[in-house]
Amino acid sequence: MNKAELVDAVAHRANVTKKEADAVISAALEIIVEEVASRDESGEPKGKVTLVGFGSFEARKRKEREGRNPKTNQKMLIPESIVPAFTAGKSFRDAVAGEKS
Repeated sequence: MNKAELVDAVAHRANVTKKEADAVISAALEIIVEEVASRDESGEPKGKVTLVGFGSFEARKRKEREGRNPKTNQKMLIPESIVPAFTAGKSFRDAVAGEKS
């Protein structure tokens, strides 16, 4: 499902126009990105968005590590980075697994 299909489904289920559904979905996604991308005074990730039953979006710090160039097989150092992460909530995990909650 892409964003246009999601907008159609939300508009149908919520009985609103596609334009209204698109505005709400776009605003929600922008807010999640802004919050997860936020940093504290020292530059550390601080934002987290939790939707109970669905899951949590947050930024995680990935430590510096050693990797290999797949073309040359030469060792290289991969620098520390901050990456987005999603952890599914229990209801979401159960629904995907086919369990009744």
